[in-house]
Amino acid sequence: MDFLNGNIKTIYFKYLAAAFGSALITSIYSIVDMAMVGQYHGPEGSAALAVVAPVWNIIYSFGLLMGIGGSVLFSTIRGKAEGQEKRSNAYFTASVIGSIFLAAVIWLVVIFFDRELLLLFGAQDNTLSLAREYVSPIKFAIPLFLFNQMLAAYLRNDKNPALATGAVLAGGIFNVFGDYFFVFTCDMGAYGAGLATAIGSAITFIVMLSHFFTKRNTLHFVKPTGLFKMLKEIPVTGFSTFFIDVAMGILTILFNRQIMHYLGTNALAVYGVIVNISTFAQCCAYSVGQASQPIISTNFGANKGARIRQTLKYALGTTAFFGIFWTALSLAVPNLFIRVFMTPTPEVLEIAPTIFRCYGISFLLLPLNIFSTYYFQALMKPKVAFVVSVARGLVVSGVLIYLLPLVTGADSIWFAMPITELLVAIYVVYEMVKCTKPLKTKGVV
Repeated sequence: MDFLNGNIKTIYFKYLAAAFGSALITSIYSIVDMAMVGQYHGPEGSAALAVVAPVWNIIYSFGLLMGIGGSVLFSTIRGKAEGQEKRSNAYFTASVIGSIFLAAVIWLVVIFFDRELLLLFGAQDNTLSLAREYVSPIKFAIPLFLFNQMLAAYLRNDKNPALATGAVLAGGIFNVFGDYFFVFTCDMGAYGAGLATAIGSAITFIVMLSHFFTKRNTLHFVKPTGLFKMLKEIPVTGFSTFFIDVAMGILTILFNRQIMHYLGTNALAVYGVIVNISTFAQCCAYSVGQASQPIISTNFGANKGARIRQTLKYALGTTAFFGIFWTALSLAVPNLFIRVFMTPTPEVLEIAPTIFRCYGISFLLLPLNIFSTYYFQALMKPKVAFVVSVARGLVVSGVLIYLLPLVTGADSIWFAMPITELLVAIYVVYEMVKCTKPLKTKGVV
């Protein structure tokens, strides 16, 4: 597949299909777990997994930090000239080394401080015991989740997106059937859901490793010159994508604590479902970014601006479709989502539609804002991407989560994200126009 001379439309949609499948199946790990545990334990099960959600965000985000950050540099170098394979592989090697270190740190923290983490994330009483039950088997597989994210990014940039998707699909399929078998057939409840997820991640990892035994593989370990410099460059480049997932965890923590303070367990159970729907919407946005990034990075390195603009056109159309799709579903069938993810009480069914319809408006601009971070990273504009991710994921959203309930009442908390996405989108459009204009005269299709 020729990023520099091939048909942009064909390449983009081929990569989009692969990235979409990979991102969607990745989200199934937490989605199916939430549904099974919610059906088994009721609203308390859904609330417990809402508390666990930040753990996933943290693990995945560090995988993206090493994977996206390294692979952007990897592809940009390969786009500049032929014969850059060794230099680009130095970044791959550095990404693996960085991933090993981060995985070890996270592993130790979760193993020894899981109770303290879950309390910090909003667990209380029975939700704490259910959350710890779920996390127990996952402790053994934590490095695999991080490495799967990192490897998937490099496989896409090494022109093998289908294997990245197939690997995630294999683990995801096992997770779906394994969840039902362990949770209900074996009567393991939350522990069974965690066990199925851990095994699924191991299957994904093994399948991804097969890439290194294929003829198309160009990823090799080399002795990196200036390792510490590379380990600085990779996080700087990948920080924005990293922070999107970290921010989702931070926001979940803030929402969990504020909801329990103002609205109670039933509202938290509904929010737990929203987190999962939001994960689906975010994964759609990730797929657009992951499909575009290798094409844009390589062509940016080759100074072919017209091809970048063409890729951007298809990406923006895709984000618009996903935004309308998820917003329409949230407004139309909120209680359908509730029934899928738990056995609801009458109280939950009563409050869910209003909550969903207020929060769901944010899905309209969410795909654009998330995709923009990939776009700015691929154009080597990490500062702009940083502003987008931090404003969206912490500064604007965090202020609104705390301020709205105090000023306009508890229920106004559900408007925190719609307002955040709107304000961030205004900045995104301005910067996107500013960064894209100079590309007009660079390169030809």
